[in-house]
Amino acid sequence: MPYKVYIDGQAGTTGLQLQEKLSHHGGVELLLIAEEKRKDEDERKRLMNLADVVFLCLPDAAAKEAVKLVENPNTCIIDASTAHRTAEGWTYGFPELSPAHREAIIHSKRIANPGCHATGFIAAAYPLVHLGIVAPFTAHSLTGYSGGGKSMIAEYEAEERSYQFDSPRQYGLSQMHKHLPEMQHVTGITQPPVFMPIVCDFYSGMATCIPLHTNLFQKKVTKAELVAMLQDYYKGHPLISVEDTDVGFLAANEIRNTNKLKLYIEGNDERMTLISVFDNLGKGASGAAVQNMNLVLGLPETTGLI
Repeated sequence: MPYKVYIDGQAGTTGLQLQEKLSHHGGVELLLIAEEKRKDEDERKRLMNLADVVFLCLPDAAAKEAVKLVENPNTCIIDASTAHRTAEGWTYGFPELSPAHREAIIHSKRIANPGCHATGFIAAAYPLVHLGIVAPFTAHSLTGYSGGGKSMIAEYEAEERSYQFDSPRQYGLSQMHKHLPEMQHVTGITQPPVFMPIVCDFYSGMATCIPLHTNLFQKKVTKAELVAMLQDYYKGHPLISVEDTDVGFLAANEIRNTNKLKLYIEGNDERMTLISVFDNLGKGASGAAVQNMNLVLGLPETTGLI
């Protein structure tokens, strides 16, 4: 019998992406709510408690309320919102970080799916911190406009849009971006990075960049040594690769429409940039959610993913 899965918030960007991935998955049955009952709490509760896995694709406050509807102790909740990423009792859903992270996901009933910018930052920063090399200080991250959800997609795709949408636009200028708490909490750094997110005029894709001065490293390593260390760190993880190439140009949408992440180490032995390239809707959202679901259900990790 296939596992039963319910998406609460199936009409949003991440919810629609999940529906698409799960429709080709082969190992799950998607429980669908009738359009006229999407806001019917009793019907949502019924479907949630029937499911083996519930995905929450809701605003933070609504996600917190939705958790209260699940009374079945066997139902696993995977929350795609920001609501529970640093909350006690919730497992952070990034299995490649360590064997302990993977085991915790496998046995958890409450999983917080990582944020998109946070995914790129943590993929590069976590190994640096836990190998004793350096705690990153700054980061900037380019994202496609789909990361802003339905309202931002509509703004960018409107026929009569402002000329300002033609240009990359920085935001989060107050240094209060919602992904900063998980960036700090998960990596274990003593303070959040100075972070500069930038939304650009392309649909999906992301490049999260951490610039580094090697004279600030706690442990001296060359560029070649760091590449080798990170390749060893992520060895055996099918969705993350560490690239040993020097590129002249690097596009943020290089691997859009996939669920993979490429980690580039560019520069030289004095100054380097670590760049995580991935799809903000894939490894940065719905792809990571399906990967976590597969681990919980004991299925091959990449089932339904490319």
